[in-house]
Amino acid sequence: RRPADTEIDWKAYMQEVEGFANGTLDYTQLKGDTGPLVYPAGFVYIFLGLYHATGRGSDIRLAQYLFAGLYLLNLLLVFRIYCRTNKVPPYVFFFMCCASYRIHSIFVLRLFNDPVAMAILFLAINLFLEERWSWGCLLFSLAVSVKMNILLFAPGLLFLLLQRFGLLGCIPKLCICALLQVVLGLPFLLVNPVGYLTRSFDLGRQFQFKWTVNWRFLPEEVFQNRVFHAALLLAHLAGLGLFALHRWHSSKENILTLLKDPAKRKPASPRLTVNNILWQASCVCPLNASAWIVFILFSSNFLGVCCSRSLHYQFYVWYFHTLPYLLWCTPTTKLAHMPKVLLLGVIELCWNTYPSTVCSSFSLHICHGLILLQLWYGTAPTPVSHTPPSSRKPTAISKKAQ
Repeated sequence: RRPADTEIDWKAYMQEVEGFANGTLDYTQLKGDTGPLVYPAGFVYIFLGLYHATGRGSDIRLAQYLFAGLYLLNLLLVFRIYCRTNKVPPYVFFFMCCASYRIHSIFVLRLFNDPVAMAILFLAINLFLEERWSWGCLLFSLAVSVKMNILLFAPGLLFLLLQRFGLLGCIPKLCICALLQVVLGLPFLLVNPVGYLTRSFDLGRQFQFKWTVNWRFLPEEVFQNRVFHAALLLAHLAGLGLFALHRWHSSKENILTLLKDPAKRKPASPRLTVNNILWQASCVCPLNASAWIVFILFSSNFLGVCCSRSLHYQFYVWYFHTLPYLLWCTPTTKLAHMPKVLLLGVIELCWNTYPSTVCSSFSLHICHGLILLQLWYGTAPTPVSHTPPSSRKPTAISKKAQ
């Protein structure tokens, strides 16, 4: 038997896309029981397909089977990323697969759109690791069109594009992202462009205090205060700036050299290839080429989650599958494994406490703070000087060194 709240969001999604199926192109007229449609156009097309596949949304059991398949695909994409980075011990994958009731609920019970966006995002990251940056940017933009939380990865992606291609070289990649958004939103932009942009990309939307997971320990008037929101935004920007300057950027040159053509940088720019990134990463922390890309993307997203104005229960999927990497990407002694597993357990407990309490929300911030401290100090640059690698094939690196 399904709980009574299983169908709440699913029915609302189906009501929102049903208007589009009936020919409504004014985005302000697309609504459901939970309120107006507040997601970009990619969400409409994907859930319109689910609408028709499930008999206009009536066959919820079939929808749950489809989302179960999405869950397995998402795990496959995540495992492939982790195998490329070679940083997380195998036993941690048990916790990722079996130990989170909340994640199973988000995917298969409540049928939220957040897992759809994250699955597409992980596919894009796999493409980045394969050096297929154009296709990766296309998939990244598609994920944004399903839900805007994917934009939390955008600062890290922009840094990687500048590092790999320079300013002029990354413009075509950014155009791919922008062009897809225009193409997907074109039917709605032609009818009511202001309505589409204000509804689907509303960055100032207020959240209800009763659903917050991370700020329950604050008074509601503080939670809703615009000054508090501005302070969180400033903290987010400051965190991104500090990580970009001191953790993502390992070269001794000014960070503005990222704007130059990689071929014209002095010394030669460490392009995102295995030989050069191994040299670049060795100046900061022992990460291989793939792990360095993933570190920048995952830490960018995590900073955004830490500074979010509100985290609802379905938002757990925004960073759940990145937590093991964030915890184990830094050097770890054998005795330090248990505290990291404990951190995962406490975070899971916080997200499974309903409704959230002062203790659960405060504990969640403590866990986030500990992870941030580990990322900051665990990736601190070493004083050892290095010279850029020669063009010859690099010597093999043992698994222990990696």
